[in-house]
Amino acid sequence: MSTTTASPRPAPQGRREQGRRRPGRRAALLTALALAVSGLAGPVGATTAAAAPVPADAAVSPSAHPDRAGRNPLRSAGCGTDPGQAPGSSVLRTLTSDGRERTVQLHLPDGYRSDRAWPVVLVFHGRGNTGAGTEAFSGLDALPAIVAYGNGVVGTGDGDRQAWEGAPYAAPGVDDVAYTNDLLDTLERDLCVDPRRVYATGKSNGAGFTGILACELSDRIAAVAPVAAAFYGTGHPDCYPERPVPVIDFHGTDDVTIPYAGDPDRGLPAIQDWVGGWVARNGCAAGPDVEQTAFDVTTTRWTDCDRGAEVTHVAVLGGGHTWPGEDSYSGGGYATHSIEAHEVLWEFLGDERLPVRFLTGHGTEGAAS
Repeated sequence: MSTTTASPRPAPQGRREQGRRRPGRRAALLTALALAVSGLAGPVGATTAAAAPVPADAAVSPSAHPDRAGRNPLRSAGCGTDPGQAPGSSVLRTLTSDGRERTVQLHLPDGYRSDRAWPVVLVFHGRGNTGAGTEAFSGLDALPAIVAYGNGVVGTGDGDRQAWEGAPYAAPGVDDVAYTNDLLDTLERDLCVDPRRVYATGKSNGAGFTGILACELSDRIAAVAPVAAAFYGTGHPDCYPERPVPVIDFHGTDDVTIPYAGDPDRGLPAIQDWVGGWVARNGCAAGPDVEQTAFDVTTTRWTDCDRGAEVTHVAVLGGGHTWPGEDSYSGGGYATHSIEAHEVLWEFLGDERLPVRFLTGHGTEGAAS
């Protein structure tokens, strides 16, 4: 992976003032949401999702977070090598995938050392955005992880807008699943990575792509965290992950770009149905447990899942097509600052581990650091 352009993260812009919701509207939204999610673990999810096959000897990857410091990470082949950029910096880098030159905005955490294996967060932007643009509003650079903001290929439709596989406007013939594999191979070769701790997040079209990755790269990605996701799934109608995949999903109930209730004419499922699919795949036996996290946020959890692969849904009441806790403009509509998405998703993702049985052939060097 070659370095092309040094690109320090833009300074966050001042947060826009957010209008308060009327109490009566908030109460109605909360009641409606609680009624909607209460049925997700029932027949709808069960009939629309296939259970993931789980071998009896599969390693446990709990969503409860008992002891982060007590686990020894595995080390990739890149441990001990020069990363090619300074800790705390973001640099645009290039790689080749499927015969095509691709790019990634790569951020190293403060204090990065090549003798310590680090988790990786893969980030996929929305249609028409960029990795650097998502870096600017998401706050993900604050995580104690290598953060790789991918860049899609210009797709179809109006304007030269980058997009990801799985959407009807994605560039024909571009294999973004292969790009993700190639990106992970490159990161593991050039940096000190713990391949058991690879996570994926994104917004809108990019968040929808993380849903595809959960289905098709469950042997490499430990857990996913889509935000305001467009779950088109074009060209990927079925989902048969090799293991239960922990999922935390964020969505605004007043998102007019990707409606919370879905849009059948555009091939978009209701968010409740998509979440319910993962509740069923992961065999969650307990829940939903609905909590009002803030005046404008409810959090719904399903637990007692196969191999500890819990499912959580974070609904922003009255929220638009936005990133919760945005540092700068992230999309149309109301953006909550009651929570910071990067903090909430990391609390969920940070202790998830890929079962060791999936790591054969990925150049790991065994437990250390």
